[in-house]
Amino acid sequence: MASLSHLNQQLLSTNTLPFTPLNSTPSISPPTIGFRSKSFGRPIVASADVSRRVVYVHAVTSDDEWGPDRDVPYAGVAVAVEEKPVETETDKLKKALVDSFYGTDRGLKASSETRAEIVELISQLEAKNPTPAPTDALTLLNGKWILVYTSFAGLFPLLSSGTLPLVKVEEISQTIDSEAFTVQNSVRFAGPLTTTSISTNAKFEVRSPKRVQIKFDEGIIGTPQLTDSLEIPENVEFLGQRIDLTPFKGILTSVQNTASSVVRTISNQPPLKFPISNNKAQSWLLTTYLDEELRISRGDGGGVFVLIKEGSSLLTNQRN
Repeated sequence: MASLSHLNQQLLSTNTLPFTPLNSTPSISPPTIGFRSKSFGRPIVASADVSRRVVYVHAVTSDDEWGPDRDVPYAGVAVAVEEKPVETETDKLKKALVDSFYGTDRGLKASSETRAEIVELISQLEAKNPTPAPTDALTLLNGKWILVYTSFAGLFPLLSSGTLPLVKVEEISQTIDSEAFTVQNSVRFAGPLTTTSISTNAKFEVRSPKRVQIKFDEGIIGTPQLTDSLEIPENVEFLGQRIDLTPFKGILTSVQNTASSVVRTISNQPPLKFPISNNKAQSWLLTTYLDEELRISRGDGGGVFVLIKEGSSLLTNQRN
């Protein structure tokens, strides 16, 4: 009967997968765990790489203290593999950038200190740009991108409209079709009874590895979508006084029924489209960072735009 040390030597010389002898101390990290068992009448020796959570299984094919040789060839098999993702420096920078947008309302309410921090993080990401020629990787540009931050002052009046009572800018997005070479910019508004959107359609041309020229040709005012019902509170506070709305329930219910009727009428109407024929209705856009989920662009007005691809976990965790 072969000794245990003889068995380890044989396994080390015949197996190609990583293996740690049972009667020796591993000389390399990460640490491993060895164990022995029987399976289907055949001895099994396994070792586990703890840090990578990988278990290797080997059949013993020589006589030892567990039994005679079964003469069944059995190669090493990786039973379970679970690679722990490694967070890169770029991943950390992206998360830090998104976190810095908190409370800025897409840049409208950003303080000078916050803007300085954002500029620094953007500069560091641009230095690590994995796509140095974005216009040669149009498939990455393809899709819907959600604006999460801008320093472009031309957008601030639009963002300020979201601070008005009962009005909110729900989303600003840009949808790129890389096959048709089209761009649609869209803003979605929400009120107490309705949501609507204003969009512009444009064509773009590639002018350099990083720059595209955009020409707008059509504007669209979306059909208002009214809420089908109203939440009527029991009371409201006004100038420190609590006002009971119970006596007005009947009137408010009548208004609700009228609004529902308007919904069925307006929602069936097509959106309003109008041509944009102004020769000055064009601009260029320079993309300075691009990967599968984050895009940083600079416009001819001097502003910077940070956009996240729809469906990205960065967008899920992003808070304004």
